[in-house]
Amino acid sequence: MSAAPEQYYDDGLVQLDQQALTLRRYHFPSGTSKIIPLRAIRGYKAEPLGMLTQRFRIWGSSDLRRWLPLDVWRPIKSTLVTLDVDGARPKPAFTPQRPKEFLAKLDELLESG
Repeated sequence: MSAAPEQYYDDGLVQLDQQALTLRRYHFPSGTSKIIPLRAIRGYKAEPLGMLTQRFRIWGSSDLRRWLPLDVWRPIKSTLVTLDVDGARPKPAFTPQRPKEFLAKLDELLESG
């Protein structure tokens, strides 16, 4: 039995470990998770969550370029992260609870990978 990967970040909806990023409540309507291997992430874009930038999109997509997992707290969060993932259309996007901490850990893992 192998040990579970060390958790670098977990806010209940977004989980990051040394092998993958997991977005909980991603798929509609089942609410199942999407697991993205770190090796598949080519990069990301982090931007302030403005009034017109997906703030009130609780689940899904309003522009078909990004898909956001279910997050009822999104309207009070500050940062939208959109991933550039091999072959993924629409691009996975999400709002981490602690964006500075998450982005620092993601950068560390992507650079070492």
